[in-house]
Amino acid sequence: MKEEFLHYLWKYSLYDPESLLDNDKNKIRVIHPGEYNKDSGPDFFNARIQIGDTSWAGNVEIHTSSSHFDNHGHNHDPAFDNVILHVVANNDRRVFNSKGEEVLTTTISFNPDLYDKYLELVNNPCLIACQEQIRDIDKLFIRHWLGSVLIDRLQDKMDQIMRIYTETGHDWEETFYRLLVRYFGFRVNTGPFEMLAVSLPFRIIRKHSDNRFQVEALLFGTAGLLDEGLFRNAIIDDYYISLIREYKILSSKYSLQPLHGFIWKFARLRPANFPTVRISQLAAMLCGSGGLFSRALECNNIRQLKGVFEVEASEYWNDHFIFGKKSRFSPKHTGSQASDLLLINAVTPAIFVYGKTRDLKEVSERALSFLEDIPPEANSITDEWKLIGIEAESAFYSQALIRLRNEYCKKRRCLDCRIGARLISMGRCFRKHEELMLEP
Repeated sequence: MKEEFLHYLWKYSLYDPESLLDNDKNKIRVIHPGEYNKDSGPDFFNARIQIGDTSWAGNVEIHTSSSHFDNHGHNHDPAFDNVILHVVANNDRRVFNSKGEEVLTTTISFNPDLYDKYLELVNNPCLIACQEQIRDIDKLFIRHWLGSVLIDRLQDKMDQIMRIYTETGHDWEETFYRLLVRYFGFRVNTGPFEMLAVSLPFRIIRKHSDNRFQVEALLFGTAGLLDEGLFRNAIIDDYYISLIREYKILSSKYSLQPLHGFIWKFARLRPANFPTVRISQLAAMLCGSGGLFSRALECNNIRQLKGVFEVEASEYWNDHFIFGKKSRFSPKHTGSQASDLLLINAVTPAIFVYGKTRDLKEVSERALSFLEDIPPEANSITDEWKLIGIEAESAFYSQALIRLRNEYCKKRRCLDCRIGARLISMGRCFRKHEELMLEP
């Protein structure tokens, strides 16, 4: 039996309360199970129990066998001296804390149907283990859980964004610039775009934001895409030669060092996604008055926000995909799908984190509302959910479903998932199902 299953039983009180007895067979009444701790230290903090007329407050440690208390070294660790109750499935040894005091150990009993349901889920060969049973769960319950999953995703994004914020000297415009440019790579060129953002700070681009040609020269040159060996037919291209000439002046002025042009990937990409086209679109986005992040923060609805990030490459790219080689005339707009991906992965998380860190609730809530107004992503993961009757209505829910599948289903974290926990709880008999509040 896995220890995490016993954590689940204790957390949600899915055990026989009559089974909790002290050494003298006195009943142990659980007033509060405590706060679940997934870091080092006891499993549950600040629990409260009562034995007879005496109330105890402290921590709870849980093991499959009581001997594991010693095996894990807790008997020498002062952090476990405040354990008031040691809950086990198999009480095979008396245990003592680092002070030499015996730790009260009790054996937990539960309906075996619970463990059977747990094993049925975690051993299911299907990627989404509950795909057959999820139809038994109320849709509103699922929606509520998906909302929590999305917030978890944004919390993870917060760590990444705050790391960049620290690296950029607490500059939100520079932070947003790095985050946005990274996602301009759309997976294949994520690394090179990220390197470009670090090599060419936004403060330099901002000085030339009223001159699109100069911004393109800065971006193409620092990206290493003006290396004369990359595009054989470009050596007689006037636009290409002008960019080289302009970049030589600007790179000297700002002591810029170009990346190696060979790091950019063109193979197996649709021409519209070539990094040459994307960089020109990025230049269009970065030009204009005020900072780009400031403009995003001023948007009150999704139409305004999309207007900031839906742009078109410069005129040269109407009949080019790479330097020096003409193609059929076709204006290079970012496109609704590409701009939606930028909004989902970079823009809304940045706005959300900004609101959270500045304690501006209306700003973080606006970010969530933007996600609800963006169409859902269509990919293999959302297709998997659709097949079992769970369909995303917006990017808010498609993002949550992607995270749920990758962070819970794929890793078989059914006990941490409210849907899995609810399904497992349906096998117990000690408490009525409607009385059970499964919170994370």
